[in-house]
Amino acid sequence: MTTPVDGGDRDIISCLPAECLAQIISLTSPADACRSAAVSHSFQSIADSDDVWKSFLPSDHEDILSGTTSWPELSALSKKELYLRLCDNPVIINSNQNMSFALERQSGKKCYMVGARGLAIIWGDTPTYWTWTNLPESRFREVAELRYVWWFDIKGRIGTRMLSPATNYAAYLVFKFARNRKGFSPKAMDLRVHLEDSIAEQGRKLVILDPADGVPKPYQEREDGWLEIEIGEFFNDTGDDGTLLCSLMETDGRFAKVGLIVDGIEFRPKNNI
Repeated sequence: MTTPVDGGDRDIISCLPAECLAQIISLTSPADACRSAAVSHSFQSIADSDDVWKSFLPSDHEDILSGTTSWPELSALSKKELYLRLCDNPVIINSNQNMSFALERQSGKKCYMVGARGLAIIWGDTPTYWTWTNLPESRFREVAELRYVWWFDIKGRIGTRMLSPATNYAAYLVFKFARNRKGFSPKAMDLRVHLEDSIAEQGRKLVILDPADGVPKPYQEREDGWLEIEIGEFFNDTGDDGTLLCSLMETDGRFAKVGLIVDGIEFRPKNNI
C-alpha cells in the first residue's frame, strides 16, 4: 500500500516496485544508500538489501577474497556488512602474507597495501643493514627496521589491472621512526611514481623526510598509529597500462641513515577536488 501525504496525495516513490527502488538506490552512492535507509522501515529493507550493496562492491571482489582464510566468515555477511567490514578491516589476500585489500569508504574503490616483505629493499636481506621483526600494530607478519645504510633504496610495484579504473590513486609509504634515528634531514629523498616502462622524471619530487623542528612535516599521522608520506599520484584509466612502480631513494652516500621502520606502501584513491 502507498502512503497518503499532503491531504490525500499519494507518494509516487512508494508506488514503485521494490526492485525498481533498489535499482535507483544502487545508482547513487553508499552514503546515499545509508541516508535512504533512514527514511522509513520499508525503505530500510530495500536500501540495505544485497541487490543495492552488491553494486557498490568491486565486481571481482569474490575473486580477490575467495582464496583468503577470512572468506568463510566474509561470505556469510550481507553485502552491506561485507562492504563496511572491508572499509574498516583490511584483509590479507595472498599466500605470502604481504598484501592487503580494503575499500575506500566513500566510493567503494579498491585499496591495496604491499607489506615490507613484498617490497624491493636494497640490502634488505642483510642483517647488518636491515632487520625483520613483528609489531602488533602492523597488519603484516613482519616489518623492516633499518639499522644502518648509506644507500637507501625502496621500490614497490602493483599491476594497474588490480586497481579501480578511471580513478586517481596516490601511493604512500607507511612507516615509523625508531627511537634513535638519523640521516633523514641532511639530504632530500627522491620520491617517484610512474609506469615501469615510462620516464621516471614525470612523477618525481624531492622531500626532506625528517625536517628540523619548526619546519612542516611532509608526513601525516594515521589512525592505525603509523605515519605516511605521499610518494606520488597516478591516474588509472582503463587498467591496461602495465605495472606501477613507486620508489624512495637517497643514494648520495655521504649520510648514513638509521632508524626507519617500514610497514609497506599503500595504494588508495585520492580525491583532488
